[in-house]
Amino acid sequence: MIAFDKIGPENTPAAAEIAVKRAVELGTDIVAASNQGDTAKALLAEGEKQGFKGRIVIITQVSKAAANGVNVMPPEVKAELQARGVVFVTAGHALSGAERGLSTKYRGIYPVEIIADTLRTISRGTKVCYEVAVMALDADAIPYGKPVVCVGGSGRGADTVCVVTPGYSANILDTKVNEIICKPNLYE
Repeated sequence: MIAFDKIGPENTPAAAEIAVKRAVELGTDIVAASNQGDTAKALLAEGEKQGFKGRIVIITQVSKAAANGVNVMPPEVKAELQARGVVFVTAGHALSGAERGLSTKYRGIYPVEIIADTLRTISRGTKVCYEVAVMALDADAIPYGKPVVCVGGSGRGADTVCVVTPGYSANILDTKVNEIICKPNLYE
């Protein structure tokens, strides 16, 4: 496993290279979080360099993340990426979404938030990798039962790459993190 010295977008080029290399080796697709398109662009560029033939599925935040009815990814960026073959999934986060609305309103904690916080002890990007794999499967953007290379981060950019075999959100504990290929050190 590769451990980056710190979290952040400066790891995106290396994470993209690592992700594409592993996806080529496994003959599988890539699922990544990308809110503004930078990670998606890095994956596309690296995919072209390495001759990647799989699909790149990008999970974006719901529009509420920026403002009601406005998505953080500029429409022209999304259109450019779609024209280059990127598949998009925009949906409520599998590890928060509706449950976060309940815990905020009723001041409690719920099981899915415990899963998310447990994954964050490894890295925030590991939680993101787990979550985007489930979201992509729920949206039928990837095939059931096949591991995918997932790319996540700790805010902006990518710093974590995992191989995940997702379960549907209705069976979320069937999701398996097969490999953690890279992540940042958490000596903060």
